[in-house]
Amino acid sequence: MSWEASQFSLADFYYSDSDSPLTPPADYVAWRRDTAWATSLYEPVLCDPAGPINRLRTATGEQRVINMTSYGYLGLVRHPKVIAAAKQALDDYGTGACGSPILSGKSTLYQALEIKLSALTGYPAVLLFNSGFGGALGCAAGLMRKGDVAVVDARAHISMVDGLKVGGAKIAFFEHNSARALDEVLSAHNGARRLIFVDGLYSMDGDLADLPALIAVAESHGVGILVDEAHSFLCCGNTGGGVVEHFGMRAKVGVQYGTLSKAFSCGGGFAAASTDLIDYLRFYANTYGFTCAMPPSVVAAASAVIDVMQTETWRRAQLWENAAYFRTQLQSLGINTGESTSYVVPIVVGENRALLYQLGHQLREHGLFVTPVDYPTVALDQARFRASVTALHTRALLDQALQIIEDVFVPAMREKGLLRARAM
Repeated sequence: MSWEASQFSLADFYYSDSDSPLTPPADYVAWRRDTAWATSLYEPVLCDPAGPINRLRTATGEQRVINMTSYGYLGLVRHPKVIAAAKQALDDYGTGACGSPILSGKSTLYQALEIKLSALTGYPAVLLFNSGFGGALGCAAGLMRKGDVAVVDARAHISMVDGLKVGGAKIAFFEHNSARALDEVLSAHNGARRLIFVDGLYSMDGDLADLPALIAVAESHGVGILVDEAHSFLCCGNTGGGVVEHFGMRAKVGVQYGTLSKAFSCGGGFAAASTDLIDYLRFYANTYGFTCAMPPSVVAAASAVIDVMQTETWRRAQLWENAAYFRTQLQSLGINTGESTSYVVPIVVGENRALLYQLGHQLREHGLFVTPVDYPTVALDQARFRASVTALHTRALLDQALQIIEDVFVPAMREKGLLRARAM
């Protein structure tokens, strides 16, 4: 990407000046053409299931790469018991649910998954959605109305924010993970119906929500909280109950939202809460009632994952061991890993966005698959690669990835004066 092209981003073309909504802005089309080399890093074609090693289809043929982009943190996408459960469900129930769960019913598999998720979260009731993003959107829109105030962490996932816009609530952001800022925002909207929205583990930064401090503030104002555990469910907590379990906060969190597309390696989402609240959401979260239920094979696979993780707890332990090793080694090279304390590890470049894409191509050419994350997804001076560590990354693969980073990333950053002093 040229220096000139890097002065623009997707944020510059949100509002269109074209004559028709069906015609993208002319300057957007020209910018996309000018940045094609850079953005060719996105939407690569994988030739096999997401795993620690993948083959990418490129213009010159297939390329073997170490994959550090997968959300399958526990390495379950090819687990034989999970695949067997999905295959059996295909034989028994066919390919699809063929209707809304409200109007067309839900299978016994569906009901069994609800019961297992209820037991795992510790909440009495669960509502399943056929999409992680859609479920989060539906929950936010179903809970909040015009006149309500949604008090939202500044780095919360866009799915919740979009849902709040659909519901018509006023959105009041507070400084990321700051109990002081939360207190100020709640005080500024005293008297309104309020609900706090935070992520359990932040998908771009890899840090955990400071639930003890945030909930103390919430309780002092008498305001409830929803925790989005998309990237933390199954991976955090003694039994995989997420950051809510990790901090022992189950009794203090009104709604725990989770996805089945990350550590579960399946698809869909769920909300866990009180029986009355889940019953309410059943009719007011439109992404539940006005869409088809999850396919039986996906339901069965997610259910099998819960069974697997009750016995293969080594996966969770290995994930955290791998993450600590990889993060520590990056820091020893002088690389900025942001606020990460988990298996989501930013490799921060900074404001030099042209360098971000140059390095993206070079890293991939050397066999490391990490995707650039650019503004406006992250702050303008925080452009980065996001590395996802999994339980199946062996020490040899992590060392190989680190060597590529040391050979390619470190010299380029040092030349630009962007590298931190090496940790001793």
